[in-house]
Amino acid sequence: MAWRRLALIHLSSSPSRHSSLLSGSSSPQLTRPAELASQFGKLGGLGGERWIERDHRRWFCASEVVAVGGEVVEVPLAQTGEGIAECELLKWFVQEGDQVEEFQRLCEVQSDKATIEITSRFKGKIHQIHFTPGDIIKVGETILKILTENPQNPQISKPSIPQNSETSPLKSQSQTEPSGTLATPAVRHLAKEYGVDINKIQGTGKEGRVLKEDVLRFGENQGGVCKNAEDYSDDEDESEVRGLLDKFDYEDKIMPLRGFQRAMVKSMGLAAKVPHFHFLEEINCDNLVDLKNKFQKENKDQSVKHTFLPFLIKSLSLALTKFPLMNSSFNEENNEVILKGCHNIGVAMATNYGLVVPNIKKVQSLSILEITKELSRLHHLASNNKLNTDDIKDGTITLSNIGAIGGKFGSPLLNLPEVSIIALGRIQKLPRYDEDGNVYPASITNVTIGADHRIVDGATVARFCNEWKNLIEKPELLLLHMR
Repeated sequence: MAWRRLALIHLSSSPSRHSSLLSGSSSPQLTRPAELASQFGKLGGLGGERWIERDHRRWFCASEVVAVGGEVVEVPLAQTGEGIAECELLKWFVQEGDQVEEFQRLCEVQSDKATIEITSRFKGKIHQIHFTPGDIIKVGETILKILTENPQNPQISKPSIPQNSETSPLKSQSQTEPSGTLATPAVRHLAKEYGVDINKIQGTGKEGRVLKEDVLRFGENQGGVCKNAEDYSDDEDESEVRGLLDKFDYEDKIMPLRGFQRAMVKSMGLAAKVPHFHFLEEINCDNLVDLKNKFQKENKDQSVKHTFLPFLIKSLSLALTKFPLMNSSFNEENNEVILKGCHNIGVAMATNYGLVVPNIKKVQSLSILEITKELSRLHHLASNNKLNTDDIKDGTITLSNIGAIGGKFGSPLLNLPEVSIIALGRIQKLPRYDEDGNVYPASITNVTIGADHRIVDGATVARFCNEWKNLIEKPELLLLHMR
């Protein structure tokens, strides 16, 4: 038992002392854990409390109190964003027994929209951790408990004291397991997998901490841990092919959806109910390729790498100025279309954590160089799963650059409530005819525009695409619209 984590209250065998303690008329005598551990050895219990009996005296141990003036406060998962009801716990930065300061990082969680770090509001010691990485936590649920040095939160776990400690029968030691067993979240998760009650395991670690080996040993004794299977048969008649197949173990795996993948299930389920109109066009990028190469050749900033995407984003913003309906959203409840003032252009990014769509805010007010730097910043955050809610919310139209991976065409689904989305294919050299009928190699890309056909008609999409195509094929026209 972790004596340093417990406050022990000396109760006399006299009934009058018990009644005075319960009524608050006298102060209990406090004894240091180190002294108590050396003087007393017999453990008993009643309910969730722990008692020590020796020389006709009993000692009450409140597992929720550590020292005079110390209080255990519950730390709930706060609201991380509008409409967020739950988060996935990604990792802990602390473990039970650690000292923490105010504003120190406690854990990292991921919602449908962003990854957030939870910090401590209190200074004290981590008393108990309630969840393990991978768990889904509802907003408002207690994620851990902290023993504070200075009480400042009314939400405090208080010890329970039995009504009559003299007449209550003592339980055996086997029935008096600690309610606050020391173990890391990983060990608790292992015990949960094997269906083992961790409170029944005698820990062999420091201060009675339950280790991984303790869980495995306990489970094996209970018959709950699988051992290596023995050979089924040494029969010589068994076929050689069967013997070879037995060497391979092919099993189905269940992969729970977390974070951005859960968000994609929800958003694509909604998008599938919307009637889509798709428009396909090819664009000649010869002049754009030459311009990009010149920019990169003259580039003296090693932190900046010029690509095609910033040019496509800036030209898209100019086309949206003439066709504001493509930069709108649909409110089904009020049956109205909201024409967005800002061009917050989202860029779909495939990461190891799933598909995420951060957006570049107010593109119409940014230069191509500023777009390049912002795109690089968002890509770096997305790759490290560090995007925040502001980077993702309030998008008005989405670009999906499948060409960066290797696709030619795509039929994208809307990122609701947006009414349009664009898929870009890779740029490739293809034979084309000039005005005189001569064949020449051209840098061609295919674009597919998906639109909400309840709001946007085919003719509007075609005219919008023609405007955007003209700006891409003649990038010098961008200079006419620069501020």
